[in-house]
Amino acid sequence: MDNRIRIIAGHYGSGKTEFAVNYALKLSKKSDKVTIIDLDIVNPYFRTREKKDLLVSNGIELISNSFEKDITAELPSLSANINAPLQNPDRQVILDVGGDAVGARALARYKKFFTEDAYDLFFVVNANRPETGTFKKAMDYFQSIEAEMGVKVTGLVNNTHMLQNTTAEDILKGNSLVTELSNYLKVPVKYTCCIEKISKDIPLEIKGELFIIQMIMREKWMMIE
Repeated sequence: MDNRIRIIAGHYGSGKTEFAVNYALKLSKKSDKVTIIDLDIVNPYFRTREKKDLLVSNGIELISNSFEKDITAELPSLSANINAPLQNPDRQVILDVGGDAVGARALARYKKFFTEDAYDLFFVVNANRPETGTFKKAMDYFQSIEAEMGVKVTGLVNNTHMLQNTTAEDILKGNSLVTELSNYLKVPVKYTCCIEKISKDIPLEIKGELFIIQMIMREKWMMIE
């Protein structure tokens, strides 16, 4: 069982927001007290807030900018409401954190809430992205995330994909990378993400729990044919 506060971090294009939204929806089937917090105040694309209607309709509380209005959605501001779910032991919390140093620093102000056994920080890795496609690049980014956030990573997430064209070979490629990272860093692989249509092709020996992911953040017109 993951800890009550789950921080989701990863490079742009890793699919961290997709994972965060999918995670929140799965969690909402077990709890009616789920909050997802959009802490990505830098990147204007594929933001959690874009799926507000879907999240709210599933009983999930969404906290984004300090104005809580679409017209101000791009302003780099954080809501004072963020503190409440972090302090409430009855709330299950997911934080979607920005994919660079600036975004990571936004999390630092909440560090006091991330005590041992109270949080998990999941580092989402997509081995098909050039910024994290090798052990060295992934390690460099891992270390920069920890340094900027001031919080230790507790788990790795293999989210290696090519959207709907993802194959079992993509998943295995990511598995090799996160296994190498896990062995070196002594950090467990918590989840391996894949789309449903290839889930039966994934070998049982992959690292982490198999996490079936829906492409919620990608509108149909964005899909690669």
